[in-house]
Order: sequence, then structure tokens, then C-alpha cells
Amino acid sequence: MGKDNLPPKIIVPPPGPKAREILKRDLMVISPSYVRYYPLVVERVEQGLVIDVDGNVYIDFNSGLLCLNLSRHPRVVEAIKRQVDKLIHYSLTDFYYEEAVSLAEKLAEITPVRGEKKCVHFSNSGTEAVEAALKLARWSSKRQYFVAYIGAFHGRTYGSMSLTASKPVQRKGFSPLLPGVVHVPYPYCYRCPFKLTYPDCNLYCIDFIEEHIFSRLLPPEEVAAIVFEPVQGEGGYVWASPGYFERLRKLADKYGILLIDDEVQAGMGRTGKWFAIEHWDAKPDIITIAKSIASGLPLGATVSSCDVMRWEKGSHATTFGGNPVACAAALETIRVIEEERLLERATRLGEKILKRFNELKEEIEIIGDVRGKGLMIGVEIVKDKKTKRPGVEEAKEIMMRSWRRGVAIITAGISTLRIAPPLIIPEEYLERGLSIVEDVIREVATEQT
Repeated sequence: MGKDNLPPKIIVPPPGPKAREILKRDLMVISPSYVRYYPLVVERVEQGLVIDVDGNVYIDFNSGLLCLNLSRHPRVVEAIKRQVDKLIHYSLTDFYYEEAVSLAEKLAEITPVRGEKKCVHFSNSGTEAVEAALKLARWSSKRQYFVAYIGAFHGRTYGSMSLTASKPVQRKGFSPLLPGVVHVPYPYCYRCPFKLTYPDCNLYCIDFIEEHIFSRLLPPEEVAAIVFEPVQGEGGYVWASPGYFERLRKLADKYGILLIDDEVQAGMGRTGKWFAIEHWDAKPDIITIAKSIASGLPLGATVSSCDVMRWEKGSHATTFGGNPVACAAALETIRVIEEERLLERATRLGEKILKRFNELKEEIEIIGDVRGKGLMIGVEIVKDKKTKRPGVEEAKEIMMRSWRRGVAIITAGISTLRIAPPLIIPEEYLERGLSIVEDVIREVATEQT
């Protein structure tokens, strides 16, 4: 395919007339609490592309907020259709069906949690999966406290919101929250809260938990779990330091504390591994999964060893969790990732993206940091490299101009661009999208000088 025939194709400057009409209707009836990055009104998704209601075609660099690792894969669509023809719902809470059992068996096979025998609790979303993990940790440990991280995002229902510390607006006006949650600094090396430098710091952020939190604030024998993201998603695509989770695992074991690994964004092959924690040699006790598990259908899962998940009947359940259509979609999603070798593909493409943006970082003053693995890469925009002042306006301008030119990209954290295309994106589409974003970054950088 020649370059001129490649997407994107902007037929009418967005938002077009059909989009503007829907935006007016949306304003009258949809909750104003939703965050919309720009007025993209989606009609359909296919093979790494997003098509809006006016016919504009965009290269997808955000995978539907990481819910569409496979974009809209025809095999998953067919699996959904087959399941709809025979069973849409009958409540796993009260009865049985094979689709949920088969999916639980597969998740037990691929999840890196501790224990020989694993059990799965199904829900409908990431925040529900986290809520289940919190309840399970308290029930199993008979302890009350949780440790979470500054910069974390675990959801917006009350328990998960109490862990979330990504943006004040996510908590403002909703207190009192779940008691017993203490936040500690995340190992964000580019902006170390202790003003230290890795590896000379010797991971002081781990020592801080024991020396200051456990010694002065929280009795560790009353801590049920430490809850973390291996990669902080909404916090800015921040990757924890090498060796961090190995040290955290040792600290948790010292005091009999459970580790809860939130893989809602980073899981299901996004980073080149089934789960991002596999980039470290540290197994969690509980893992939470959602977003791309069912290629966009609502499904969450909380997985642990059956020794941990031994709560009694009726202690936790959800009517729609483990819906058979969503389970069928998830099973086919896993098969596609395996059979099309998408973990290896994500790793290979991620290495190319990192190389490109690291080279651009040497050239461009407003690129402060480039980090990631697989197809979960953050490009942090700054005012200048010396001060590292966040380039909030610059990042937003890069996002908006890229979208208007046909690349659906969004930001995370304070000023980080998310590079997160579907795992199945054609390589020529990826290259084209990267070139557009790079050109826009150069333009914005030039205007700032």
C-alpha cells in the first residue's frame, strides 16, 4: 500500500456536522462527570483504526482506553455472535455454565499469582475487580489496613477510589472514604520524591515504607495488603524501578502482608507479557484484570490462590459478573493472543517505538523522559530538560493537533503522551501514526523556543 493510501483520512475537519449534532444531544442528557479528551464521536473500530460518524479515519493510539488490545477482531466478534445465539445471561452467582469455568481454568493457567491451585471471582469492571480484591484481602487476613501509592488509579467506586491518588478531582467532594488506607511514594525515577538517583538510591522508597510508615504510623501486623500497579496508568505510564517489586515482595513476606497487583490497564499482553508484573521476579497474592480481557465487553476478574480465596458462600458476588457472552469473548481473546503470537509482536514493536522516541528525545528539548515496554509507552513532555517542569499545555497541544491530523492519542498523568495502539495494529499504520506525532512534537517544540 502506497503512503498516499495509508490512513489517516480526514474528510472534514473534526468535529464534523454529524459529530456536532451528537455533541449537542450529549450535552443535554449525559452526566457531565465524564472526561472527554476531544470531541471524537466514534462510529466504528477496525484493525487499529477509529472511524467517526463523519467518515474521518484515525489511527488508534489509545485502544479505547486500553480496552481494545485486539481492536475489533473478527474472531472475537464471531465468538460473541455464537454465544448470543444460545445464552446471554443466567447469573453465575446462583447457577452454573461452562463458559465461566473454561475462562477461569485459562486464567488460572496464565496468571502469575502465588499458589498451585488458583480461584477466580468474576465481576463487570476494573473497579469491581479491585473492590473484590480488597474484601478478599480483609476476609483472608483478618487485618484492616491497606498501603497504596501516590499516583495510583484503581477506580472510582468507594473502596477503589480510596486507593486512587492520581488527580484530586477523582476524590474531591466524596469524603469520608474507606478508612485505613495509607499512601506511599511510587518509584517514579524521573521525578523521585526523595530527590535521589537510581540505582545509587538503593531503592530507598522501599526502606521508607518500613522505616517511616511501619515504624511510625501503621503497625505492619495489621496491614492486610499492599496494592500496586506495576505500571501506573493514569498516573503517567510510570514504570517501577528494576528490582522494586522483588524488594517489595520480601518486605510483604516479612510481615505476612498480601500483595495485590492491579493489572486492569497493563494486563492481557499489553506490555509484551501476559501481565506486567512478569517483568519482575515477584509474584503477587491477588491479581485484578479487566479492560481488554473481553475485548471491550464488560468483564472483571480477581484471581488468587484458592488458599486465599476461601471465603464463605454469599460473602461476595455480583449478578452480572462472569456473563457468558463476555466469558466467550475473553476465551477467544486469549486464543487470538496465543495463536497470533501477539506477546512477541508487542515486544518487537515496543522496542522500535522506544528507539524512535529516545532518538527524538536527544533532538527535542520538550521530551523529558521516554519509558515503557511492549505497547504501553509514555513520552513525558516538559518545558525544558533542565528544570523538568511539566509541559501541560504542550502535551495537550500535541494531543489535539495529532487528533486533528488523524491520530487518536491521549495523555496521562500531568503531561505524558500515551503510546498504546492495539496489539494487532498493522505495522505500516503504526509507522504512519508515529511519524505524525513526531512531526507535531517538533512543531510544538519549535513554537516554544
